Amino acid sequence: MTADGKIRVPADLDAVTAIGEEDHSEIDDAAVERIWQAARHWYQGGMHPAIQLCLRHNGRVVLNRAIGHGWGNAPTDEPDAEKIPVTTDTPFCVYSASKGITATVIHLLVERGVFDLDDRVCEYIPSYTSHGKDRTTIRHVLNHSAGVPFPTGPKPDLKRADDHEYAQEQLGKLRPLYRPGLVHIYHALTWGPLMREIVYASTGKDIRDILASEILDPLNFRWTNFGVAEQDVPLVAPSHPTGKPLPPVIAAIFRKAIGGTVHEIIPYTNTKAFLTTVVPSSNTVSTANELSRFAEIWRRGGELDGVRIISAERMYNAVQEARRLRPDFAVGLLPARWGTGFMLGTDRWGPFGRNASTAFGNLGLANIAIWADPARGLSGGVISSGKPGKDPELKRYTALMNTIADSIPRV
Repeated sequence: MTADGKIRVPADLDAVTAIGEEDHSEIDDAAVERIWQAARHWYQGGMHPAIQLCLRHNGRVVLNRAIGHGWGNAPTDEPDAEKIPVTTDTPFCVYSASKGITATVIHLLVERGVFDLDDRVCEYIPSYTSHGKDRTTIRHVLNHSAGVPFPTGPKPDLKRADDHEYAQEQLGKLRPLYRPGLVHIYHALTWGPLMREIVYASTGKDIRDILASEILDPLNFRWTNFGVAEQDVPLVAPSHPTGKPLPPVIAAIFRKAIGGTVHEIIPYTNTKAFLTTVVPSSNTVSTANELSRFAEIWRRGGELDGVRIISAERMYNAVQEARRLRPDFAVGLLPARWGTGFMLGTDRWGPFGRNASTAFGNLGLANIAIWADPARGLSGGVISSGKPGKDPELKRYTALMNTIADSIPRV
């Protein structure tokens, strides 16, 4: 492994750059280039083997590019390893950006009358009653206020990940840290299994199948579901721990919140077992292009290409402030605002750039984002394959998001 945990940044960046089809007819070419130069600068920091960025403005793809390598240039790769450049079509796991996809399915099911957000979870998962959990509603789960931000009890058997009966039994054993609805603390690991089992118990279908039949297939998405078919696993570019390991105190916090440091958990997320199961909180596989296109559904008020997913009213209500600005683990303990299942932008800082209080979406580990900003006519997706422990180059990512917001002004 390289001593500093960084990739070997090629001298010729153009040689590892892929540019997809773009339409600059209604946007300043100079604005597009400013954004891409910020992306290149981020890549030159050496923390990410590959970066993809796709932006749509008023529905037109104005930037669809990738830089780096999908395979062969991780810090742990030998210098002479075969290097395969990333393309705009290379799929990656997008981790917690998955939560925005899941939230869309949840709102779709509410609108279909399958359940109400204020229904109690135990109405669908009868075992979810102990230790006061009987008061937990689906809204509490969706808003990360269910009181179970960290897994408690014995570690689950990962070989039984797809066993619904076993999963519901394990969820029933969770012991809340506080009363449901009392406070918001990001539910990084428990959120996905809860959402998956609520959907399965109420519909008799896997959330993966509902997402495919109701959204992805009618709109001809290639990727963007939870996990992939077994034959597609080799097509998914791996993620890589980068940078130096976290200090012991911070590492202990990460083990509590997400089950381990990036150096400990990322290798597992590259395995077939993880990439073929259904984890609605963290194993969506997609491209920046498809993330941006999915975010178009949100920007357009729940509809895309003639396919109505949810009503404009429900989409609007989902992104009204439900949780006020407060430090949040999801954004490195910076202040964050939340709607109902979606992170909301702010004017002062991220997660979607400066002066972006109308933006909303979700972030993924690490420096991955799917977001819409209706005031700018913008929908975006950014994916990076490096997962830094301690990230000395984070400011370059922040600069990219700020450059996007600065270069595409509010209408």
